[in-house]
Amino acid sequence: MPPRLNLFRAGRPTMSRVRISHQGQPSLCLRLAPQRSITADEKPLPTADEGAPGPNQEQLPHVSEEAASTSNITGDGGPEIEEQGTPVDEVLGRDQASREKAPKVMKEPMRPASPTGTRPFSTSTRPRQDALASFDDSGLQTTGHKFELPALPLAANMHLKYRYAPVVKQVTNLLMRDGKLSVAQRNMAMILNHLRTASPPSVNPDRPLLPGSPPASHLPLNPILYLTLAIDSVAPLLRIRAQKGMAGGGVALQMPVPLALRQRRRQAVMWILDSASKKPSRGSGRGGFAQKVAEEIIAIVEGRSGVWDRRGGIHKLAVSARANLNVRRR
Repeated sequence: MPPRLNLFRAGRPTMSRVRISHQGQPSLCLRLAPQRSITADEKPLPTADEGAPGPNQEQLPHVSEEAASTSNITGDGGPEIEEQGTPVDEVLGRDQASREKAPKVMKEPMRPASPTGTRPFSTSTRPRQDALASFDDSGLQTTGHKFELPALPLAANMHLKYRYAPVVKQVTNLLMRDGKLSVAQRNMAMILNHLRTASPPSVNPDRPLLPGSPPASHLPLNPILYLTLAIDSVAPLLRIRAQKGMAGGGVALQMPVPLALRQRRRQAVMWILDSASKKPSRGSGRGGFAQKVAEEIIAIVEGRSGVWDRRGGIHKLAVSARANLNVRRR
């Protein structure tokens, strides 16, 4: 049976979508970009003017040419090329291998010797041994220096790390807290300044200082000697070490042990700092502790400090413990 026709739809135009394939076509930006080839006719190579050097021919002049042009400007004579090293012909004459590998131009017979004062070519600069040999530094002037130059070799105390006295450096390190070296150096400077400006001490004959010390009236003139004399006078010679098991049954014996100079000074400084920290403060400020340490040092020289009693107690205990040195370990 044939299909039924609809007369109302027959007059409508039939619309169909046509899909355009983009395969094989370039993008819009590529299609819009101009495409042309560059040839030698369109862009010729740059040419130099007649008589002028090309772009690859602008070479620097030779040393001799530059020296000659400089002499023309300054009005001096030409470059001195006499005795300026060894000529090439002499080098080739001595070296057989170099003569065989030399260019053909150099293998040909050399031209006759040039006139006096000129040489064809040189392999080294002009020797300066004569000029260096004639130099004399004995008359070297130190113009502009406030002080004369130091004599060589330098002394041991002129090194940067050893520019301070050993006692000052050791006391500064013991004064330092929490790694603040600048604060310790400031306190050390205050201590020395207080010792320098204080009145001369009066020495106690019952507690004398080290033999050979200067008079007490001269101590403020040298604060470093003042500090060293006070520390060495109260520094203990021995320390007491408890040796366990020497008496048997786990009983410890007290053994006297001698101390070196640096160990003696360290123990004395620790006693001085402990006594100064126990003193009452007289006011506020960052120089209070330094002032107490300086007053304790003055008290040591005058024999009024308790550090003398601590030193005497250590020495008495060490003398009584001398008998333990002969005890053998059980």
